[in-house]
Amino acid sequence: MSDRFESFVIFAEMRTGSNFLETNLNAVDGLTCHGEAFNPHFIGYPTSKDILGLTQADRDRDPLRLLAQIRLATPGGIGGFRYFHDHDARVLPAILEDARCAKIILTRNPLDSYVSWKIAQATGQWKLTNVSNRKDARVRFDATEFEKHLAEVQDFQILLMNALQTSGQTAFHVAYEDLQDVAVMNGLAGWLGARGRLDSLNTALKRQNPEPVAAKVANAPEMAQALARLDRFNLNRTPNFEPRRGPVVPGYIAAAATPLLYMPIRSGPEDAVSRWFRDLDGVGPGDLVTGFNQATLREWKRERPGHRSFTVLRHPVARAHEAFCTRILHTGKGAFNGIRRTLRRAHDLPLPEGDPGESYGPDDHRAAFLSFLAFLKANLNGQTAVRVDGHWATQAQCLQGMAEFTLPDVILREDEIAEGLPDLARKVGHAAPPLPHPSEPQAPFSLARIYDARIEAAAREAYARDYAMFGFSDWG
Repeated sequence: MSDRFESFVIFAEMRTGSNFLETNLNAVDGLTCHGEAFNPHFIGYPTSKDILGLTQADRDRDPLRLLAQIRLATPGGIGGFRYFHDHDARVLPAILEDARCAKIILTRNPLDSYVSWKIAQATGQWKLTNVSNRKDARVRFDATEFEKHLAEVQDFQILLMNALQTSGQTAFHVAYEDLQDVAVMNGLAGWLGARGRLDSLNTALKRQNPEPVAAKVANAPEMAQALARLDRFNLNRTPNFEPRRGPVVPGYIAAAATPLLYMPIRSGPEDAVSRWFRDLDGVGPGDLVTGFNQATLREWKRERPGHRSFTVLRHPVARAHEAFCTRILHTGKGAFNGIRRTLRRAHDLPLPEGDPGESYGPDDHRAAFLSFLAFLKANLNGQTAVRVDGHWATQAQCLQGMAEFTLPDVILREDEIAEGLPDLARKVGHAAPPLPHPSEPQAPFSLARIYDARIEAAAREAYARDYAMFGFSDWG
C-alpha cells in the first residue's frame, strides 16, 4: 500500500491521548493499530487474549515474532501498535532500526499527563465514552513522583531523537492538542501512505478532565512551588559538545595471572598501573595481556570467574599537563606532530619549533600550557577543526564510552591507588600485593613548578564537566 512503510509505531505515554489517536487511525481505510502490543502486563488491550493469533505467552517467548506478524498481516494496508517507554525493551532496537516502520511521536504537556494519570488511578476510569458516567477527583501533586515521571519521559524522548538522527529517519510529531484537528489526522494518514481519509473525528471517546490543572489538584500552591524549583531551561546544565566515544577495548590491560583488568582513561597513570601489574605477578612488560577486542575480552572474563575491572581518574590539571607534554610539546614517539603544527599556526601556541631546548624555561612552559588549556576549552566545546582526542577528552565522556560495552566495577582516583590497588588485588585472592610506584610524568618541568591560580582557573573552564561530575577540588 505504501511505498515508504510496511508498519507503524505510535511512541506515546499513558494519558497522552494515544487511545483517541488509535481510534481515529483505525477509522482510516488501510490502517490497523493493535493497541499496546508489547505492554508487559497484557497484549494489545487489558481484556485481549491475543494479537493476530499470538498469545501473551507467545509474545513473551519471542517478541520479534509478533513484530514481524504485525508487519506482514495487513494485506494492502499497514499494521501498527502503541509503544510506551516501559514496554518490552527487547523489540525497541528492531523498531528503531527499521526505516520501513513509520514512527509517530505523540506528546503532551507532562504535567497534564501526570495529573490525568493520578485522576485515572483515583477513579479507576481510564476511558470515557459517556459524559454522564464521568468520575471526578481532586488529587495530590507529589513533587518527587512528578520529577521521576518527567525524567522518564524526557530520557525516552532523547533516546528516540538520537536513534532517528543517527539512522537518518524522520518521525511524524503529533501534540495532544493536534488530536482534535481532522486535517492533521488526514495529514498523518497521507504520510503513512493510506488510501482513506477521515470526514470527521471519532466522537466516542471524550476528554475526561477539561478543567485547568490547578483545579484538579488538592494542593495547588504546593504544586506551584515545586514546579518553580524545576530548572525547566537547564540553566545549570554543563553543555556537552563532545563527540561520543567508543569503549576503546584494544587499550585495556589485564594482569598476567591475577584476574584484574585495567580500563585506562588516556593521559592517566597507565605506566604506573602497568608497572604495578608486572610487580604483582613478577613478570616482564611483554607478559601483560593486551590487544583485546570485544570477543577476546568476553572470553577473558568468562574464563576468570570473580575477576574485577577498574579505571583511574586523574585530576584534570595533571591529566591536561600529561597530554600536553607527551602529545604536543615534544615531537618524538607518540607525539601528535600534525596537531602540534596546527596549534602553533592556527591557535598561536607559543611552542618551540622543535623539542624544547635549553632556552625553554619554566615561564615558557607555563605560558605554553596555559595556551593549551585555552585551546582545550574551545576544542571540547566543538569550536575547533582539531579532533577531540581521547588523551584530552573529558573523563566523563570516556566513561560513557566504556559503558557502551562494559563499565569498570571500581573507579579509583589517582591519589587513592596506593591503597586501592593492593586492596583490589587482595579481593581477588592475591596474598601479598606490592605497593604501586607513583607516576613519573614526562615533562621538562614538573606541574608543581608552574602551577598557579591561572592554570587552575583555565583547567576549570576547559574541564567544567569533569569538575562538576566528579567534584575535583584545586590541584595540589
